[in-house]
Amino acid sequence: MATLLRRALFPLRRLPSSPRPAADVPFRARSHGAGLLYPDHIPTSPLQKALLAAGSAGMALYNPYRHDMIAVLGETTGCHTLKVLRDQMKRDPEGAQILQERPRISLSTLDLGKLQSLPKGSFGREYLRFLDVNRVSPDTRAPTRFVDDEELAYVIQRYREVHDMLHTLLGMPTNILGEIVVKWFEAVQTRLPMCILGALFGPVRLSAQSLQVLVSELIPWAVENGRRAPCVLNLYYERRWEQPLRALREELGITAPPLRVQGLA
Repeated sequence: MATLLRRALFPLRRLPSSPRPAADVPFRARSHGAGLLYPDHIPTSPLQKALLAAGSAGMALYNPYRHDMIAVLGETTGCHTLKVLRDQMKRDPEGAQILQERPRISLSTLDLGKLQSLPKGSFGREYLRFLDVNRVSPDTRAPTRFVDDEELAYVIQRYREVHDMLHTLLGMPTNILGEIVVKWFEAVQTRLPMCILGALFGPVRLSAQSLQVLVSELIPWAVENGRRAPCVLNLYYERRWEQPLRALREELGITAPPLRVQGLA
């Protein structure tokens, strides 16, 4: 299987070792070379996509922190769902504006000084605190490569780049339990296959105590909030920094989590 995968993906072997800053990778419908629809685009055949999906799914299940494999899985399995999400954005005024303006989230596009100066409890200040406490960076999001439509490529890139905003809105840390809870919320919201797989198979690595808490309290809470909230891709987060986090949660119908999961894993 490994040999077949290497042969099928031979033209893809030279992938960039690390993602470029998001602001340097605009998504626009223009020529980027023979057959390329956007800067990091790698055209692939249906067979190559199938092999990429199978291989990335196996690696992602083996190691949930392989974000590169999770990214590949999302790109190779979510074409139909991405079209549904794109159409939802087009029908919403704020979502349509996001599709038109194509904002990106990275350290080069964020004004960290401004976020730091915002009042405590504001969405922007709490988002910055989330990044600091969990030691994560928006620049770690891999660029889209295997989606053969530049508009859909932007949709999945936007989904990746607002992932930390969802952590902030839901009050979830980046430990494995927090990530699984966010995946349940995203699975209900987006129906992306990678989110559904992560939600279903992520819990296999949990302790018995954490699994009981997840099943009895956190999954019902995440599903309920995912159903009640409007499409989270239709929120222009960059224009909500000053808004109090509590008010934004109320606007979206997101309630406080039933318990703290920082110490659970």
